[in-house]
Amino acid sequence: MAKTSIAKRENANRAGYLFVLPYGLVFAIFILLPTIIAIGLSFTNYNAVSMPPDFVGFLNYINLITNDEVFMQYVLPNTVAYAIIVGVGGYALSFVLAWVLAQLTRLPRTIYALILYSPTMTAGVAMTVLWKIIFTGDQTGYINSWMQKLGIINEPIIFLTNVNYLLPIVILIGLWSSMGVGFLSILSGILNGDEELYEAGAIDGIKNRFQEMIYITVPTMKPQMLFAAVMSIVNAFQNGTISSLLAGNPTPGYAAQLIVNHIEDYGFIRFEMGYAAAISVVLLLLVQVFSTISTKLFGDN
Repeated sequence: MAKTSIAKRENANRAGYLFVLPYGLVFAIFILLPTIIAIGLSFTNYNAVSMPPDFVGFLNYINLITNDEVFMQYVLPNTVAYAIIVGVGGYALSFVLAWVLAQLTRLPRTIYALILYSPTMTAGVAMTVLWKIIFTGDQTGYINSWMQKLGIINEPIIFLTNVNYLLPIVILIGLWSSMGVGFLSILSGILNGDEELYEAGAIDGIKNRFQEMIYITVPTMKPQMLFAAVMSIVNAFQNGTISSLLAGNPTPGYAAQLIVNHIEDYGFIRFEMGYAAAISVVLLLLVQVFSTISTKLFGDN
């Protein structure tokens, strides 16, 4: 009987490995392998057009920290500011909006959830059409037109080339398109809460929805909160599409240049793949640090 039981467990393990195999292959080919290659290339001087990789050790990282003034003065501060405002702000906004929608009945909740989620799916198209029209630097732009009619300005502001306005505009659009899968995860966690806990809370003295949110909702949905936090951070750090579509790459005066834009600049415009790989490794480390902080805050301790 013991041998039969062991054999059954071994067969079950084999079946489990077969089910996991497709995901393992996809993960290895499209995530693990490119990451290993990028780390390897980061230690080389590699011009993808005219020369093979030449090992240079930590030279790319040294140059990035000591000689790349654009990275240290513009790219890194811009990226950290964008990630904090859009990542943390978008996360908080996702929770608040999900909690508000959870109080509605099913039909309006579904409609509003689709409306809030849709910018995530159409952000690229919307930026090239909607936001460029809104911030056009002449009297045909909606913002300029409204401000002139209200007497706030006398002449149009060229928003998309003005270094004072470009990063705030990119951050605004980032917040507008931040209601992604993390938002849906939080909404799902709120809607699937245990009603018995809320009944017990009412008996124990909880008097309003805000107290329910603080003492019951948040503590019981830590997995969804963690997933949403990690997704918000990852999306914030990897988002460089907004600034490049609005103002090109590099952006005017590097005012809205993010790490992803810097990687694209060196990798696909200058073809300095080794240096671009070093920047991508730094980006990976930043994401890992912030993800670890999120895990400490929302993980099971």
